[in-house]
Amino acid sequence: MSATFRELLSATKKEIREVSAEDVKRLLDARTPVKLIDVREGDEYAGGRLPGAVHIPRGYLELRIEEKAARDEELVLYCAGGTRSALAARTLQHMGYTRVASLAGGYNRWSDAHYPVEKPVVLTPAQKERYRRHLILPEVGEEGQAKLLKSKVLLLGAGGLGSPAALYLAAAGVGTLGIVDADVVDLSNLQRQVLHTHERAGQPKVESARATIEALNPDVKVVPFRERLTSDNVLRILEGFDLVIDGGDNFPTRYLLNDACLMQGKPNLHGSIFRFEGQVTTFVPGQGPCYRCLYPAPPPPELAPSCAEAGVLGVLPGIIGLFQANEALKLLLGVGEPLVGRLVTFDALGTRFQELKLRRDPKCPVCAPGARVELIDYEQFCASSA
Repeated sequence: MSATFRELLSATKKEIREVSAEDVKRLLDARTPVKLIDVREGDEYAGGRLPGAVHIPRGYLELRIEEKAARDEELVLYCAGGTRSALAARTLQHMGYTRVASLAGGYNRWSDAHYPVEKPVVLTPAQKERYRRHLILPEVGEEGQAKLLKSKVLLLGAGGLGSPAALYLAAAGVGTLGIVDADVVDLSNLQRQVLHTHERAGQPKVESARATIEALNPDVKVVPFRERLTSDNVLRILEGFDLVIDGGDNFPTRYLLNDACLMQGKPNLHGSIFRFEGQVTTFVPGQGPCYRCLYPAPPPPELAPSCAEAGVLGVLPGIIGLFQANEALKLLLGVGEPLVGRLVTFDALGTRFQELKLRRDPKCPVCAPGARVELIDYEQFCASSA
């Protein structure tokens, strides 16, 4: 016996649980664990969404819901008026989702009540084509790509480590890249610093980097800082960025950056290279050790010469810089396991990786409980320690 759509909808609403806009508002205000699923089409979603809602168009719901929600999560589905979400709720019940409800009256009733809405970042058709390989990854998708486009990463140095990191973060669609470097392009840089070209010799590295990045991806805004990092400017430069990639080549700058990141609570993604060897780790304030825990005092100069003094295999900074970029993407997307409390070393001659555990120093002068960080320029500290 066939049924009309009205009869089907009426029967559906008897089978499912409906919640009012007021109910959902109380849940959100109380920060009750609840996942909002927007089942409208893309053009509707672009006009506004409930705060924090996940977008899964109704036509893709059965295909994508398992990537976005567990069967025992509290789910509230909504559409424009409550019809599509009711039918979707019944479908999820049949799939084994036990705590699913439909928002009565949908987005329209929520909006009419003047409850808060968000304007989501919606990818353009060109962006969807550019980032297609990201969008098909459940761990990224459109929501993750939108996060990347809104993210801001600061790179200390546009040299051997900063070059590959900047290129791949720009290609991935990280929306803002700050680059700190006071140097100019030298021919000896070109063996490893792939941001720059022969024709740009003598140009400021930050301007050369900006030209390369903007040519690669016009979505990316480059903020150049043609200055040396000091205790006077470090907090100003770090302000507004989500995390920092440390591509510095000297201990005073690394110590200063470490202290500033601790003060501002920003992750500091450290990488360093020496001849045929490199290392990388991630320092997240409050979650593990800091740079001073790893190096309480700098080694003597003869044990840590610069690349200009000791040389470096050209591809090595590319490998380490890409590890730093990988760490940045994981932190920005909130996926995977960052290298917090772990140091990865790489031997290019033997093609061997090794992982070492790092522990927080309970007596660290800058990150131990109760420690007070004061910014200083570390040249004198490093000279006296050596």
